[in-house]
Amino acid sequence: MSSKEFDVNGTDYRIVLTEQVIGHVNNLKNLYNAAYEDPESFEDVSAEISSTINEIASTVEPEADDSDLDGLIQEIIKAVDSKAEEIEKELQEKEKPAKKSKSKK
Repeated sequence: MSSKEFDVNGTDYRIVLTEQVIGHVNNLKNLYNAAYEDPESFEDVSAEISSTINEIASTVEPEADDSDLDGLIQEIIKAVDSKAEEIEKELQEKEKPAKKSKSKK
């Protein structure tokens, strides 16, 4: 878990990137993709998108203003993506020595 801080429209927000928050963000991205790929399905997924955004927003301190919500969600998505890239790099670094020793055989 890591804590992230964002400035959105002059307000400082803080969120802890728990597994639950990361799961909500990944679900939201999947919902956005589904709506993008099939615009006719947007009505079907819009309620779920709204619910997921509210779940994510409920974990932010202080409580997010409606006017800040879009920018805040975008920042949280970026933070989750950045965290995923960081973890991926760490895993690749851990695998490199193992691969080198295997290739020496």
